[in-house]
Amino acid sequence: MNPITTIPSSMLAPCGMNCGVCMAFLRTKNRCVGCNSNLPDKPPHCHVCSIKTCDNKPGIASFCFECEKFPCRRLKNLDKRYRGKYRMSMIDNLINIKALGLEKFMETENARWVCQACGNPVCVHNGKCYSCGSQYEVHKKYENHEN
Repeated sequence: MNPITTIPSSMLAPCGMNCGVCMAFLRTKNRCVGCNSNLPDKPPHCHVCSIKTCDNKPGIASFCFECEKFPCRRLKNLDKRYRGKYRMSMIDNLINIKALGLEKFMETENARWVCQACGNPVCVHNGKCYSCGSQYEVHKKYENHEN
């Protein structure tokens, strides 16, 4: 049985980014608190994120898939970059959250981004486990997303 991380669903950003596997969250120095946090030490760029602060969402949407413009140009551009560089698709994440539900999606995420050596999260950006130092290959082309 593979170990499973324990990233909470509160670490999922409206765009579908799993902040629990982000380099900015996993590092110890100048650690980010995640997109959904309202703490004052949240990085300034998160407060002004054009996706999180989007005014096209009807009411207060939790995730971008709840918007009638999903997927918008901004999300498509972000998704393209992450598929190409980091082997993750925010659009696929959002589609899966909608189809599976948040709890089941988090089960798959916690199994996907786990360090096989220690069971802690592996960084989507560089494949590093910040807990034990193990390194994993993550910079392969994302193959499961159809445009």
